[in-house]
Amino acid sequence: MTKKHHTAEKLMSTSYDAMDERTQKVARHITERKHISKNTTIEQNDEKTAGQRAADAVAKFGGSWTFIIIFGIVLVCWVVLNSVILANYNKAFDPYPYILLNLFLSMLASIQAPIILMSQNRQAELDRMNAEHDYEVNLKAELEIMLLHEKVDLLREGQWGELLAIQKQQLQLLSDLIAKQAS
Repeated sequence: MTKKHHTAEKLMSTSYDAMDERTQKVARHITERKHISKNTTIEQNDEKTAGQRAADAVAKFGGSWTFIIIFGIVLVCWVVLNSVILANYNKAFDPYPYILLNLFLSMLASIQAPIILMSQNRQAELDRMNAEHDYEVNLKAELEIMLLHEKVDLLREGQWGELLAIQKQQLQLLSDLIAKQAS
């Protein structure tokens, strides 16, 4: 057992080498008195590739009311335009049952779905990293609280010893006073 990790080993009730990597990281931060918390969002945004940024943008727009409203307007315009042309000129570019529209919708779904899944997978990875970081911060906070409890307990024990010594002196002084009055 190294002296450097003695405190962490004492708090964790296990040797430093038996700790997993995250716990060792927390132990190092405790013994070196370093902060462990950080803003993970900044790191995650800095590490994004162009594809990840594009996937996030598509997922953000594709899952918005703006997209739904625009998409609904385009669909209604497509159907109305083809129905009016068909009714007036009998030569619509995509007559009912709107096969070309169905092809476009299928292509949109086949492209949009994997992009949204990529964004969700990346978000799940970010959530996992945030959860690991939260665990490390919480573990360090818990261990620091345990250290504070030990310090308070040591202070309290020291105070009790001092109070007992003072009380013994007071009892001795009282005994001396009583003995003087009795004589």
